[in-house]
Amino acid sequence: MLDPSFETGAPNWIDLGTPDIDAATGFYGGLFGWELVPGGPETGGYGTYQLRGKTVAGVMTVPTEQGKPAWSVYFRTPDADATARAVEKAGGTAAFPPMDVLDYGRMGGFTDSTGAYFGVWQSGTVTGLGVIMESGSLLWSELHTPDVPAAAAFFNTVFGWQTQAMDYPGGSYTTVRPAGGSDDSAFGGIVGLGQDPGRAAGPHWLPYFAVDDADATAAAVVRLGGAVTMAPADVAEVGRIAVLADPAGASFAVIKPAPMG
Repeated sequence: MLDPSFETGAPNWIDLGTPDIDAATGFYGGLFGWELVPGGPETGGYGTYQLRGKTVAGVMTVPTEQGKPAWSVYFRTPDADATARAVEKAGGTAAFPPMDVLDYGRMGGFTDSTGAYFGVWQSGTVTGLGVIMESGSLLWSELHTPDVPAAAAFFNTVFGWQTQAMDYPGGSYTTVRPAGGSDDSAFGGIVGLGQDPGRAAGPHWLPYFAVDDADATAAAVVRLGGAVTMAPADVAEVGRIAVLADPAGASFAVIKPAPMG
C-alpha cells in the first residue's frame, strides 16, 4: 500500500485539471468534504484541496480547448531531469520538461510509450500529499493501457517498478510496487483498456479514493451532478469499488477496502 514516506517511484501527488474550479470545488466538497485553498499569481492560480487541514490534491484551471478534464497522478523521483532522460530512452515523450515550482519542488509531465499521461514530483519543501489512505483521500492508482507488457517494461525502465500478474475469471490484473518493495508495498495496478470498466477513452491513470460506503458515494455523485460509469461492485479480498466521473467528465474511482486479516 502507499506509504507516507513516498518511496521513489510511488505516487506522491495527484491533481485535477478542470475548466471550472468553483464548480469542481462544489462537487468534491460535497462528496468528500474537501476545501479549496486558492493558488496565488505566483503559482499561476494552481490551488490545493484540503481535508481536515491536510493537502489531498492539487487543482488547476484547464480550458476545454487545451485539454479534457482529467485527474493526473505524479510519482516521486529524486531527480526529475534524470527521469526525463529515462522516459525518452524508454520510448516516452515529454508533455512539458521538468521545471521548478517555487521552492516546493520540481515537476515534469510525460506520456508513456503506450500513450498515458503521468507526472513526476521531485520534493523540495513539499514532499507530497499531506493525507493518504484515509476516507476521502488517495488509496490506489491504476493505469489503463492498450499494452500491459509494454507499459510494465516502460515503467520498469523509468522507475524500476516491480510487477506481478494475477489471473482471475475473465482477465488478468498486474500489481505494481516500488523497486525492492515487498508485496505489501504495492500501490497500484495495470489493466488492459479492454478491461476498463469505466469505458474512459484512451490510455489513462485512474486514482482511487478511499470511502466508507461505495454505494452511498456513488449515489452522492449522481446527486451532485456527476455520473456512475461502473456501478459499485465487490472485488474479492480487495473491497467494493465504483468508477465515477465528476460533472466536467473527469474520471476517478472509489473503494471501500475489504477488512484486513
